Amino acid sequence: MGSNNLIFLEVIEWFDETGKELVHRVPEAGSGEIKYGAQLIVRESQAGILFYHGKACDAFGPGRHTLHTANLPILNKLLSIPWAMTSPLRAEVYFANLKIFTNLKWGTREPVAFRDRELGLVRLRAHGVFNIQVVQPVLFVNTMVGTMGRYTTDSIEEYLRAVIVSRFNDHLGEHLETVMDLPGRFEELSEGLKERLKEDFLGFGLSLHDLYITSISPPPEVQQAIDARGSIGLIEDMNKYMQLKAANAMEKAATAGGDSGAGLAVGMGFMMPAMFAGALGMGHGGRKGEADRPVERVKCPDCGFDIPSDAKFCPYCGHQQVVMGKCPDCGKNLPPNAKFCPRCGRPVGEAPAPAICPSCRAENLPGSLFCNQCGLKLR
Repeated sequence: MGSNNLIFLEVIEWFDETGKELVHRVPEAGSGEIKYGAQLIVRESQAGILFYHGKACDAFGPGRHTLHTANLPILNKLLSIPWAMTSPLRAEVYFANLKIFTNLKWGTREPVAFRDRELGLVRLRAHGVFNIQVVQPVLFVNTMVGTMGRYTTDSIEEYLRAVIVSRFNDHLGEHLETVMDLPGRFEELSEGLKERLKEDFLGFGLSLHDLYITSISPPPEVQQAIDARGSIGLIEDMNKYMQLKAANAMEKAATAGGDSGAGLAVGMGFMMPAMFAGALGMGHGGRKGEADRPVERVKCPDCGFDIPSDAKFCPYCGHQQVVMGKCPDCGKNLPPNAKFCPRCGRPVGEAPAPAICPSCRAENLPGSLFCNQCGLKLR
């Protein structure tokens, strides 16, 4: 018998080279004359479904299986004569890929409407990823695949994306009152949305293995409103804020050195009790809750803010308002009731002593640097 007359039994198997196929049909061109005794090889990550006479008649797990059809070798040719040598006993095998398909994308094409408790009606965009797995191969083939020869994640992703977005809109409206509460709630919302979608996916023989919300973003104008709301929350009491600014300004001036810095450092001791009394809600009498007595106010010549007329330093910029006195020797600003100059140690209240030249013994004006008689440097 020539080789052309030999009849071979089929060995049916399938490998997914793309990593995207959920279902693959053999023969790829359509149904075929799968013969009695054909061998079906199913891998661990697969399931095989035999369709015979147009119906799913059997499902196969991992291993090697012998298929039983009415297409008998040799006799099949004789029986197919009335049908132009094409056997009417058609059969095909669908391989279902049971691995977990990861990193599928979902997101809103257009912003979804959300009624915020504080901001009113806003439109939100959301994006995320999800993972699926075929858990009921026969149901999946009958409901989603139909008679397609190949069914990939690209074929189903768009539909599942629409299902997720629809459920997301409902879930967000039920479990979120304002977008101000979004930070820290992504995991909670993801788990709730996944549970909500479970039945939708199982109806097609699929399991929603994981679902993650990666971002929920309001439009730019709402983001600006949120930022403004946060800024107001940080500065609830403008008086406390201004007092803090004044304290920082005085600290910088005091560490800068020079007469003004030293004067500010001394003045801080007098300012801080009043500042903290104001922060604690105490009046001029020192008792909390007592009404402040009206005081005359003037403008600070440096920053222009209204300040009490008897203030020694501006509580907003730290500018010294009143100079109590100056050392007649070195010119240093003196603190109130000072008995000695904090810079040169000269007693306060005494008349300045003349500068005596050590060479010619001539008397010079207090503070002179050179003798006006001989020109000798005095300091």
